Amino acid sequence: MNTLTRRQMLVSTAAIAAATSRTAFSSISAATDFQFKYIVGACMYGYLYLGEILPEVAKCGATHIDIWPKSHGNQREQLDDMGEELFASLLQKHGVSLGCITQYKLGPFGLQNEVRVARRLGCQTIVTGGSGPRNLKGAELKKAVGDFLEKMKPHLEVAEETGVTIAIENHGNNLIDSPDSLKYLAELRTSENIGIALAPYHLPQDSGLIAQLVNDLGSAIKVFYAWEHGDGCSKRLPKEQELKQLPGHGPLDFGPIVQALVDTRYSGWTEIFMHPVPRGIPIMETAAQVTSEINKSRTYLSKQLSAIAGKQ
Repeated sequence: MNTLTRRQMLVSTAAIAAATSRTAFSSISAATDFQFKYIVGACMYGYLYLGEILPEVAKCGATHIDIWPKSHGNQREQLDDMGEELFASLLQKHGVSLGCITQYKLGPFGLQNEVRVARRLGCQTIVTGGSGPRNLKGAELKKAVGDFLEKMKPHLEVAEETGVTIAIENHGNNLIDSPDSLKYLAELRTSENIGIALAPYHLPQDSGLIAQLVNDLGSAIKVFYAWEHGDGCSKRLPKEQELKQLPGHGPLDFGPIVQALVDTRYSGWTEIFMHPVPRGIPIMETAAQVTSEINKSRTYLSKQLSAIAGKQ
């Protein structure tokens, strides 16, 4: 029978205490040092001219903007109308960078030229959906996700050459729309230039489930939409109900989700988001009011971070 000497016991106890201390410090550090890297969705301001939107970006605690094409916004079309040079100078004037282009219209297999546009403008991310068969489960779903990734290879070659990441959103009624499909995408991808744009709106409104999914997906998440289902966005509703899509307005508890983002040291974009009805209108009547609503949700998310830090 092996026995420990008093010296060995003291060394062992000290090692355990040191390891525990490091773990605790790491947890505290993660909570206190973590910051959301905010990006502003231009479509939150409807079809407003970029010159009116860009001054709002800094007020939302961000330095980057995500531009959308019609029908959600029209800032991608504004880019085409004014040209890349004028667009870049407008961004520079307001101290804003292009962080993301959202392109459902082109789809995942039509992005090669868009990737090159993004690269010329210093944009890091393009968001789109995942095309393929729907309503699959188990082995069939995993195979379909693998087939999708195989079809993406020529497009990912361009993304890798340009340093742009293609993020696939779990949009409803798509191949990539369920927790399992997202996990298969994260598991089967062979390139860091494809990842996930995670939209809680399109998932079961269970904060524990979403938090676990964040942990499972880890570094595969490139964009996190701070967006809940609330009362939905498919029909006209009183504004108070429509705004329930925004964190802090609706019933979803973002506390466990934020905890998971902290634990995984999430470093991608965070976009406070919702859809108005009809698409293309600002979520509120004026740019200042839109910014105010975004900041209410930003304050709510900050409180979740403070609560996490306070528990350590």
